Amino acid sequence: MFSLQEIGLFALAAAVLALTPGPNMVYNVSRTLCQGRAAGLLSLAGVLVGFLFHLTMAALGLTAVLLAVPYAFEVIKLAGAAYLLWMAWQAVRPGGGSPFEPRELPHDRPAVLFRMGLLTNLLNPKVAVFYLSFFPQFLHPERGDVLLQSFLLGGVQIAVSAVVNLGFVLGAAGIARFLQRSPGWMRVQRWVMGTVLGLLAARLMAERR
Repeated sequence: MFSLQEIGLFALAAAVLALTPGPNMVYNVSRTLCQGRAAGLLSLAGVLVGFLFHLTMAALGLTAVLLAVPYAFEVIKLAGAAYLLWMAWQAVRPGGGSPFEPRELPHDRPAVLFRMGLLTNLLNPKVAVFYLSFFPQFLHPERGDVLLQSFLLGGVQIAVSAVVNLGFVLGAAGIARFLQRSPGWMRVQRWVMGTVLGLLAARLMAERR
């Protein structure tokens, strides 16, 4: 249904999304730094369940739109490229902060940690826009069930996000100490991230159905 090249490119895009600082990363890392790894893992579990909700809503909506509107692919492609360029600017713009900066949070019970992780993701516009703008670039109605394709891509995205965020939770304390000693590394990371996002946007603009 998908070539290895398509899966690899989509996994790269999913990794860039997960590596780009946003509400999910900030919450998971903050919980880990304030309350320990167990709290970070519970928060991450809530975030991952939130991905399932976003995926289901996007898959159902995109299936209906792409099959009903002939030119929907071109419109969504342009929107997706514009979104990636906006994310690239957010990565390199002056004054960007680090999710590993210390933050004060109350110590909450496990159920609250899971619920807050879930709500953080459900209210995260970056995830919803990623699904709606980037998924259609990889969907091929001529290859079979679009809904099934959407869920397969969603499985890849959730797996990649789980691995990346798990690494951040397990290594949050060490990463925070490293960034405190090497502030220049954060600037390098931001420019690398911005460049990758810009290249992905260019690739989407060149895509032809």
